[in-house]
Parts: sequence; structure tokens; C-alpha cells
Amino acid sequence: MSLKGFTAALLLAAFAAAPALAQESGHENMDHGSMEMAAGDASPSSKAFAEANAKMHKDMDIVFSGNADVDFVRGMIAHHQGAIDMAKVELQYGKDEAIRKLAADIIKAQEGEIKVMKEWLAENGG
Repeated sequence: MSLKGFTAALLLAAFAAAPALAQESGHENMDHGSMEMAAGDASPSSKAFAEANAKMHKDMDIVFSGNADVDFVRGMIAHHQGAIDMAKVELQYGKDEAIRKLAADIIKAQEGEIKVMKEWLAENGG
């Protein structure tokens, strides 16, 4: 087979596989509620991070309304809550004082932003 023919066959195969690969890797087919921790460390902190991550992704899996503002805010509330939950894991298990301070600052900032977003949703029918 010529190089030109081989290249054409390779491209054809890649284009044929692309839709299936996109579906497999897309969030629309993920069951975030049953995400399991990848093989590796099974320490309490790793388990806690995995649980926080799974909860965040599950909660971010919203039904979209078609209103970009509302959908953004609803998704970001769950995203920010995930940051808070991970920061709490750091405070429970972490040792580095600079990172623990960062975690505490994240909690404070994200809680404030969640409050603003919830107020906005209440005022804007979200």
C-alpha cells in the first residue's frame, strides 16, 4: 500500500471512530453518582477527596434550562461547594500550614460566592 493510501485509510479509521470516542469520554454518559476511586491510594484522605469529587460532579449534572445565566449559576454553586468540600478534607488531613490557610481562605471565599449566587437565583427565577 502506498503512503498516500495508508494515510487515507488511517484518517478514515480515525474519523469513523471519533463519534464513539467522543461519546465515551463525554460527561453526558458519565454516571457521576457512582464514580469510584481509581486504583491507587486508599487512605482516608484519598477516599474523602474521591467522595467530594464524585458528589460535586453529580451535583453539577443539572438539567439545562436554556438560560445561560441560570445554568451557569446553578452549575457553579455545585462546583464551588465541591471546592469547599475538598478544602475541608485538606483541613482535616493536611499538614502544610500554607496550604491549610489556602483551604480556609477558599472556604470563606466560596461560601460568600455561593451566597451571592443563591440570592441571584432567588431574584431571577432560577
